[in-house]
Amino acid sequence: MPSEPIHALRPSALPPATSVRRIDVREPSEFDGPLGHLPGAELIPLGSLPTAAASWSPSEPLLLICRSGARSMQAARWLAERGFQQLYNLEGGMVAVREAERAQGEALRA
Repeated sequence: MPSEPIHALRPSALPPATSVRRIDVREPSEFDGPLGHLPGAELIPLGSLPTAAASWSPSEPLLLICRSGARSMQAARWLAERGFQQLYNLEGGMVAVREAERAQGEALRA
């Protein structure tokens, strides 16, 4: 039985941008909005994923990102169905990233 190609990642476990391709599936207004985006992230809105993914290698590791983790999981499932083998979904999305950063900042000030 093949192993599951989708892995959940918490913000605290983010690999360096150089080791995994970061794909943000939100809309442009979200990518540039208050939550911002991860360094090195590529904006590929969910509706554009089929066209963009057609040129990607199924063996390339991909970290999928959205606001809360739901759209990125949808993208990961779609990619897995098409043979992509190393998929990582950012649990909680950019909301969780910003919450983790806030908590870390508060801990440093304490």
